[in-house]
Amino acid sequence: MNSILNKYIKVFSSKHLRYDRAHGKAPHKPILLLSILQTVLNGLINENKIYITPELVAQFKANWSLLVISNHECKFALPFYHLIGDKFWRLTPKSGYENIIQLKSSMRSFSNLNAAVEYAIMDDDLWTLINDKESNLILQQFLLEEYFPETKSGFSKSLTYSSEILDKIENSILHESSDEYKKEIITFIQKDDVEEVFLRGAIFKREIPKLYNFTCCISGLQIHTINNTSMVDACHIVPFSQSFDDTVLNGICLSPNLHRAFDRYLITINDEYRVIVSDKFNESGNHLLKPFHKKTIHLPTETKYLPNSSNLQWHNQQFWAINQ
Repeated sequence: MNSILNKYIKVFSSKHLRYDRAHGKAPHKPILLLSILQTVLNGLINENKIYITPELVAQFKANWSLLVISNHECKFALPFYHLIGDKFWRLTPKSGYENIIQLKSSMRSFSNLNAAVEYAIMDDDLWTLINDKESNLILQQFLLEEYFPETKSGFSKSLTYSSEILDKIENSILHESSDEYKKEIITFIQKDDVEEVFLRGAIFKREIPKLYNFTCCISGLQIHTINNTSMVDACHIVPFSQSFDDTVLNGICLSPNLHRAFDRYLITINDEYRVIVSDKFNESGNHLLKPFHKKTIHLPTETKYLPNSSNLQWHNQQFWAINQ
């Protein structure tokens, strides 16, 4: 283990880790490596597939705010992509993105990176090394001393700072008014803080199914999987592109087929929480839509989380405009 540890201490050093040296020691790769080491240590990454998760992105942002005092921009996409130049890191593209992932200029965008990359894989010996607690902590300490000697004292190697960020976002999604939330989102968009918008969308997708007990509010579909994979979707009532609203009052929980039907205005839900199905289409086979006509939907147990009536009215108006 010592020889492997020494190998990666050398690889992670400022002499060997590849980065833009024109403006001093760029902190992006060390911050990402620290974030991965912490999330592995805390059991949030448990296989050699590094996904772009809310927890990892939030940890990256938290570590950046704690450690970085230079004028570099906090950009998650840069190190996640450019670590491929350090040989121990490889990206697995999503189907259909095999060629796009080769375009370095496109991968500077977080949105493009998230759309194109399924996950990253590191060398097996490094993965084994960072799963050993002692070696993990030694690598963290080396990165702190090598890249962040002035700010390392306020850093804890065993903490997962992402929870504070995610808890704050969760509180906003559960309790803020739509108007307050919209102002915040527009501010982040104006700042080009795509990572923050991603985090908020991810928490929306997590919280809505929880409020509906992981049950489709129309069909009653509820499937529990052994790895906690959700089989239902968080659906915006007013599309996010128009509302900038990830608050729970703009969400309902639907199975994927009903989610698509709702987004395409084949179905809507009135202010009495009853399903209205369009009569402008034909259907056959299984999983029919028309039997749900006038069915009352399942709702969260707490009334404060019920869908906002004005959002439902907006969706009704679009529905009837298309289906007259």
